[in-house]
Amino acid sequence: MGPNPFIGVIYHWIGGFASATNFIPFRGIKRWSWEIYWLIQGFAAWIVAPTLLGSIFVPNLFGIIHQVYVTNPKNVLLAFLFGVLWGVGGITFGLAIRYLGIALGYAIALGLCAAFGTVVPPIAHGQFGAILHSTAGQIILLGVLVCLIGVAVNGAAGVSKEREITPEEKAEAGETDYNFGKGIAIAILAGFMSSFFAFGLDAGKPIGDLARTQLLAAGRLDLWQNLPILVVVLWGGFVTNFIWSAILIFQNGSVRQFAGEPGSNPMRATHATGQTLVDFDPLDPSTYDRLAPRTLIANYIFAALAGVIWYFQFFFYSMGQTKMGKYDFSSWTLHMASIIIFATLWGLFLKEWRGTSRRTKTLVATGLFLLISSTVVVGYGNYLKANQDGIKIISTQLILSSPKTH
Repeated sequence: MGPNPFIGVIYHWIGGFASATNFIPFRGIKRWSWEIYWLIQGFAAWIVAPTLLGSIFVPNLFGIIHQVYVTNPKNVLLAFLFGVLWGVGGITFGLAIRYLGIALGYAIALGLCAAFGTVVPPIAHGQFGAILHSTAGQIILLGVLVCLIGVAVNGAAGVSKEREITPEEKAEAGETDYNFGKGIAIAILAGFMSSFFAFGLDAGKPIGDLARTQLLAAGRLDLWQNLPILVVVLWGGFVTNFIWSAILIFQNGSVRQFAGEPGSNPMRATHATGQTLVDFDPLDPSTYDRLAPRTLIANYIFAALAGVIWYFQFFFYSMGQTKMGKYDFSSWTLHMASIIIFATLWGLFLKEWRGTSRRTKTLVATGLFLLISSTVVVGYGNYLKANQDGIKIISTQLILSSPKTH
């Protein structure tokens, strides 16, 4: 199966939707502290889902990883290490959402993540000069620029929103902890550290290459070739998140929440709804100071669901990357732009922008338009490159097959 950038863009859009939807199940969690449900969703997202789905679609999953480790240990270790560093971005990203809301938090953090994660790998491989001197590469870089402009416009909308809405409106939208200054600082750190995921995928390419060879030899689709890379990178990310969550659980004494002791929940609009404080059965005195069993089970389900949804962003990302052709580095921009697009739409649906002026809403709409346009531009650049490569291959075959004259 050859490159098909427009199919790749669709896969990236599906992955972006999954990522932007990841935080929605958190809103159903009641009377649990952040570190509890973050650890559960992380275990589902970074250990269970990649291992299970990778084993289903890629025969001999761990045999492939082990074989590459024997021949290219540096690549496997780097993929894992970059996953550990990306884990810092994952932790701070959750805090950025807490302080900025879904729409703005995603826009700022992922905009910076898109810039670093897209540009640095081709520079490190010495490919950037060739990209700059090709028409297809220039179009792709134009798409990256349009993406960053869209992010900047979304940031301007966030500043405007900060000045316009009241604390009551923020609480009603679920943003009781909204803090623009603190949120921006955390979002910048989250964006920089999250870009290490792209570096991890790049370092793990030998794993993907071997997986592709074995998949084709077994008569399977090479669409799944990058799933083993995700296993290595995500396990590294889990290490960081596990350590941080364990520290918070120890500091806050929240370990009993796993068994039903109530805790705080900064992701919910407690002042507006009271749901995190009043969720107990008035006919059952044992639930006054504990979560009702049904609520505890629901919390586990919501947290695990958030993790599985999160993983599907990279499940579809890995598929989309195989369709982008030679300039697959641009997949990172497509992925980030798609996430921001759907996060902005979720923010509108959840009324995060209610109470803002027409000017602010116009900025949001403009940013959304630019982000959608950026994915189209990047997709076209990859299509152009794939087309050029296809013509070269056909020309070469014709020359080799033509009869020689003496």
